[in-house]
Amino acid sequence: MLTATTSGYVPVTGGKVYYATYGEGAPLVLLHGGLMTIDNFGPVLSGLAASRQVIAVEAQGHGHTGPLDRPMSFDNMAGDVAEVIKSLGLEKVDVVGYSMGGTIGLRLALAHPELINKLVIASAPFAFSGWHDYNQQGMRGLNASQFEMLKPSPLYQGFAAVNPDPEVNFPKLLDQMQYMGKDYDFSADVPNLKVPTQLVYGDWDAVRTSHVAKFFELLGGGLQDALWDGSGMNQNRLAILPGVTHYTMMNSPKLVETALAFIDAK
Repeated sequence: MLTATTSGYVPVTGGKVYYATYGEGAPLVLLHGGLMTIDNFGPVLSGLAASRQVIAVEAQGHGHTGPLDRPMSFDNMAGDVAEVIKSLGLEKVDVVGYSMGGTIGLRLALAHPELINKLVIASAPFAFSGWHDYNQQGMRGLNASQFEMLKPSPLYQGFAAVNPDPEVNFPKLLDQMQYMGKDYDFSADVPNLKVPTQLVYGDWDAVRTSHVAKFFELLGGGLQDALWDGSGMNQNRLAILPGVTHYTMMNSPKLVETALAFIDAK
């Protein structure tokens, strides 16, 4: 695992959140998925840090960040990321968010477009209905009663490796994660997204392909022919990665290549 250059905590409403930085270059904020930690990114983290200063943030209740004294929501966690960006004195950053982190990135870009150059949303829907039925059932069932079942899992093992009191905090996290099973829908907000945005999905993702197409259309994409000179395109992009699933996305070199090609394009 890549060693952090710096790390620390930033005060937020209800407590503090953990961040770590890796590499050098233009700043890029990296946001992990639900029940995960920074370490889950593996080669994606090292690939991005090869040319960027990556600021990886651990969300409320996840990893080093302990439980916060407030409800868990996408908007609350987006506000936390904004606080990290501001506390580090960064004027503008690029953002790559995966799964839950992708939705946090969406809410961050809507609330604080002044902080973001470009946004990459990987394997995340704009509404709960975008998940396949199997994934919806899993999210609706999240609660502390699943702790013993999840104890042998890589999710808990990764959490326990960095959290100061995992036996207490992981069940708390499972209870707070019930917000993921609510019928959220941000479709009315997506067309208001001002920052250049790339959507990235695996061809066998946990997000329905029909939902992916709708997401891109809400961003103004795919509604007309791009024309010979490309003048029919807007600033947003869509990428479908072949042979990639929701679970391999966070470690896929294809995500690094695709995200950086979009972010670095002039």
